[in-house]
Amino acid sequence: MPYPIARVINLIHPQSQRLWDLGEMEAQRRLLEADANAVLDIAGSFALLAQEGERVILARSLDRPLRYFLAKAAEGPVLIVGERIDDIAAELVRHGWADQFHPSYTRMVPAHHVTTLRLIGYPDPNPIHRRFFDPPRGTLPQDLDLIGRRYIEAVYSELRHWLVVQDKASAIGVPFSGGIDSGAVLLCLYKLLLDEGQSPARLKAFTLSIDGEGEDARQARAFLSQTGLEMLGEIVDVPSSTLDPLHAVAVIEDYKPLDVECATVNLALLGGIRERYPDWRLLVDGDGGDENLKDYPIEENSELTIRSVVNNRMLYQEGWGVESIKHSLTYSGGYSRGCVRSYACAREHAFEAFSPYTRPAVVAVAEAIPFAELTVGSHDLLYALKGEVVSRGIRAVLGIEIPVFPKRRFQHGSVSPAEVPRLFPQHEARYRRHFETLHATLV
Repeated sequence: MPYPIARVINLIHPQSQRLWDLGEMEAQRRLLEADANAVLDIAGSFALLAQEGERVILARSLDRPLRYFLAKAAEGPVLIVGERIDDIAAELVRHGWADQFHPSYTRMVPAHHVTTLRLIGYPDPNPIHRRFFDPPRGTLPQDLDLIGRRYIEAVYSELRHWLVVQDKASAIGVPFSGGIDSGAVLLCLYKLLLDEGQSPARLKAFTLSIDGEGEDARQARAFLSQTGLEMLGEIVDVPSSTLDPLHAVAVIEDYKPLDVECATVNLALLGGIRERYPDWRLLVDGDGGDENLKDYPIEENSELTIRSVVNNRMLYQEGWGVESIKHSLTYSGGYSRGCVRSYACAREHAFEAFSPYTRPAVVAVAEAIPFAELTVGSHDLLYALKGEVVSRGIRAVLGIEIPVFPKRRFQHGSVSPAEVPRLFPQHEARYRRHFETLHATLV
């Protein structure tokens, strides 16, 4: 016999919502309307819950997590919603329900979907995921100048929308490697501040160097020198002894090696900034740029082929899709899973981070690129595409020549090449075991 829902416990703090042009109540109303366009038009960063009787609706933006857990109480089912697994675990402990918990029982709301649960008790019905963002694919012509201009116009526009709602006195930091994504963000922000009549002196590019080494520091200096922006650069030097991948596992609540490694160095950079600038709040990064323009080495993933990369909708943003057998209910997939490497690290050090590359308007332009036709099955053409698109776009929109350097992962560019195998040994089993011990006392 079904029991009605007892209650919903929402652990998402209202102040964590970064809604640009409407309040949380209006955003919740849009969820309840079940209008995909109305949800898509919610601007900003959000993790939302709306309830109408037994119907509970959840949705989030691509740049942040949203999890839920269904607990059993004597009076009926209780839905607990939060950003983090450990927040949900702590809530279960507070109510005396710790014996119901296991990390794998938590569920992640997939990005770009509205998740609806009808909470009627045992047996628990499966959630329904309805897509609210479904951009057309491959609709742009094979004109790299046009593609580049459209892409950077979208990036610039999203940065402008973000800047309008920020305090004009707040300093803006860019985690900066001198690579294509962070470089484009820095140049767009610099030009945007000038265009808006604001001082670019509020802008700073922070580059991580471990033990005074790393190609990123040299690359960042070269980038700033070539663009005449040397005054914006600041190197954050951190000793390798402070790198702690197991702490990164706890922060991002995940064990995938590349995400753990990225989070490890990200925490080092953000910790260094926080130590120097106790009151700094705003960061704008380049996370999501690789996903948009499919700039990952296919050869490093045995599950991928160039055909699967260029022909699957938002593969790097969403993974294989919510209906796929490979989709993780606990974690989601693609950047929908990996967003924690930026969001959780920023939260750990009390920063508000934003990336224009995660916004639907920018992702939509990327999805409209005819990747298959432009790359004709060539890995080399695919890997060269991002540099071509962004450099042409920056030239057309900003009138600036952006330096384009070889791609390098954040964790590899911040250290001496000789130290990479020692500092980042690809220990997924070790990371997974450590993650499991974090909640061992509860399970």
